[in-house]
Amino acid sequence: MREQKWLITGVSTGLGRAFAQAALAVGHTVVGTVRSEKDLRAFEELKPRHAHGRILDVTDSDAVSRVITDVEQGIGALDVVIANAGYGLEGTFEETPLAEVRRQFEVNVLGTVATLQAALPHMRRRRRGHLMAVTSMGGLMAVPGMSAYCGSKFALEGILEALGKEVAQFGIHVTAIEPGSFRTDWAGRSMTRVTRSIDDYDELFAPIREARQKASGNQLGNPAKAGEAVVHIASVDQPPAHLVLGSDALRLVTAARTAVDEDIRAWETLSRTTDFAEGAQL
Repeated sequence: MREQKWLITGVSTGLGRAFAQAALAVGHTVVGTVRSEKDLRAFEELKPRHAHGRILDVTDSDAVSRVITDVEQGIGALDVVIANAGYGLEGTFEETPLAEVRRQFEVNVLGTVATLQAALPHMRRRRRGHLMAVTSMGGLMAVPGMSAYCGSKFALEGILEALGKEVAQFGIHVTAIEPGSFRTDWAGRSMTRVTRSIDDYDELFAPIREARQKASGNQLGNPAKAGEAVVHIASVDQPPAHLVLGSDALRLVTAARTAVDEDIRAWETLSRTTDFAEGAQL
């Protein structure tokens, strides 16, 4: 496998850390972004001279651009960029303050956009590269109590799909990584939980929140294997536009997409009634 240079945002813990460790294990150089000096030192100790830490808040787009430029000039041309930084926001739609929704999109969507936009010009000039972003199975299906989180991940899915079609002409690949439940801190200390305030949602949502908290630390997905899967697709000539990770994600995403297909078929006749008799087809 040819040595590659990677940049991954959010490598302190979780899947970002697992992706970085898997890439380092096969000899790649990895620049990982973190939020503190302590995390930076811990990351660089994983593999001195191959693991390079950078402190970064992905919501600061100017800082994102500076880091990417610094890496390109000081470490070398980036082959793979993974926008992984993000967090989960749990709460029913009605109970979630607008400020929390806005923050969710600032980190999960705009932070990802800033990262990929900063890396893209360098890859375009070289006519090669692989841009990835971690969405979620929640970018292809939705569950009660995660409207803001799923909304942010659905937004990323649309952005990444369009981006992939724009940059394929330049030899640049784009992959949306869609994990299911993995044994990380995502559903535990890393989850932001909205304060409950409306009793009408108790019957539906209370068991969901309780089950998610109980499952934290015992999830089905193995982060190390997710890392190996991502390293693999970064090495193939034709990587996928979508990489669903985990059998639970496969099951839930398939069911959700089947439900959409059923709605389309059931209401196809009504859908066709909204056309002009003559018109341009896209």
